[in-house]
Amino acid sequence: MLISFASNKEAFFCIPIGNYSMKTYIAKEKDIKREWHIVDAKDQVLGRLAARVASILRGKDKVIYSPHQDTGDEVIVINAKFVKTTGKKLSSKVYKNYSAYPGGLNLTTLETMLKKKPEYVIRHAVHGMLPRNKLGAKLLKKLRVYPTEAHPHSAQKPKVLKIALGE
Repeated sequence: MLISFASNKEAFFCIPIGNYSMKTYIAKEKDIKREWHIVDAKDQVLGRLAARVASILRGKDKVIYSPHQDTGDEVIVINAKFVKTTGKKLSSKVYKNYSAYPGGLNLTTLETMLKKKPEYVIRHAVHGMLPRNKLGAKLLKKLRVYPTEAHPHSAQKPKVLKIALGE
């Protein structure tokens, strides 16, 4: 069955495919169930951990996922200073910080960053995997990173999220 629509200049044809609807699903605020997850970063590979955490923050593991909505959960990452990397990234990966003054470029390796600010390493990796807009900024606020096992969110009763080492 061919359906045609005519306008002033063009004609549009539409072929219906069964009973399928091509509409974008929009989750209602009352349908979104927010949960808290806790992830242990000890001996985890940085990039794989960040990809999994970013997916949970966006809500891609839920049925009601919409790319333009915040349907994700809160994530707590503990033991950030014990995260691992592959290859020679500890000495070759560089974090750049520029002060906007001449000669104000500060270069810091991953190894020294893990000693000084281990939370920043994971936050920076997850931030690179989120959208670069207001939604991404909102999602990043739901990430909490702590260098050791101590965290102040036990009242939220977070579920332990297992991430396989080879995942």
